[in-house]
Amino acid sequence: MKVSKKVAGVEYAIRDIVLTARKVQQKGMKVDYLNIGDPVQFGFQPPDNVKQALIDAINRGENYYSTSEGLAELRNEIAKKENVKGLSIDSDDILVTNGVSEGLDMVISSIVEEGDEVLLPGPYYPPYASYVRLHGGLPVEFAVDLENSTPDIEDIRKKITSKTVAICLISPNNPTGVVFNENSLRELVNIANESNLYIICDEIYDQIIFDEKFTGIGKVAGDSPVIVLNGFSKVHLMSGWRIGYIAFNQSSKLDDLRENLPKLARVRIATNLPVQHAALESLRGSQDYISKFVSEIKQRRDLVIKRLNEIPGLSCPNPKGSFYAFPKIEDNRFGTDKEFVTKLLESKGVLTVHGSGFGEKYGSGHFRLVYLPSLETLDSAMTKIEEFVSQ
Repeated sequence: MKVSKKVAGVEYAIRDIVLTARKVQQKGMKVDYLNIGDPVQFGFQPPDNVKQALIDAINRGENYYSTSEGLAELRNEIAKKENVKGLSIDSDDILVTNGVSEGLDMVISSIVEEGDEVLLPGPYYPPYASYVRLHGGLPVEFAVDLENSTPDIEDIRKKITSKTVAICLISPNNPTGVVFNENSLRELVNIANESNLYIICDEIYDQIIFDEKFTGIGKVAGDSPVIVLNGFSKVHLMSGWRIGYIAFNQSSKLDDLRENLPKLARVRIATNLPVQHAALESLRGSQDYISKFVSEIKQRRDLVIKRLNEIPGLSCPNPKGSFYAFPKIEDNRFGTDKEFVTKLLESKGVLTVHGSGFGEKYGSGHFRLVYLPSLETLDSAMTKIEEFVSQ
């Protein structure tokens, strides 16, 4: 039977590699899973007041469809959060989604038609390219200086064509941990304005920052057509509950999108209502757990980056945010990055993700790992990686 070429071309390296890991486990080898950025799987749980808010909503009988745009009180609190980061919006500029991925799909499907091009930071989170391709577009990678956390402005200018419709940013970045500073964000906004492009900025890791203060794109957005994607999976430790949001900057250039994109929200009915009450509590309640979480993650980052850079044949810039390391494989005797990852898994039981899964142009020759597990697990995994590279 026929299968759409668009669907056949969809890839998600982060989970696709798990199929190989299962085969390794079936042979009796223990696997250290360093592939998925899910804090909850590594012992970080949402606070009790947030869990209770979910339970209370269920017990109150709030188990029906919410409005398609999302719970009014939640949208109001999200607008407050985004305004603190620099935007100037109200609840009508927020649309609550079933995770950031749904929000991304809604945005891309609303602006991309056959043959359109979307600029993505190289390397990028895989669903960005997948959704662009799914809707008939072409993802185009632009260069990023991983050491200095800066986009290559000239490379971006060269890659803008008459078919380009948007520039996507992920800051803090998955998979590299790059965090764009205020000057870089301003330059990107200016470039987008010059060419009449949408700016889609994913800030899901906005509070997982280690060494510098985070600057949200809202601070430099002005009246530009900026669309912010964010959610509760990472900072608020609600990954399995699947809740995110789209925030539209108050720009007249977004008027048509603001009118038409919510049609997709209505088609899919609504976001989980009890979870929306939990998200509301996560914004209104104490935020103390976030700094504790980030402090623990920073310790893990410091260990992993130190150990990786001590291994001959590997090098890794220091991630400024998120919880990923993106080492470069400088020794070419392992073959491709995918072969490196597969051989590491099969010989040592350490599951990482091949860098080319985050974009062929700038991801190849790297691999990604998460540093969410315990210090003991990470130290052991680094020893296994060192043994593998040195053998």
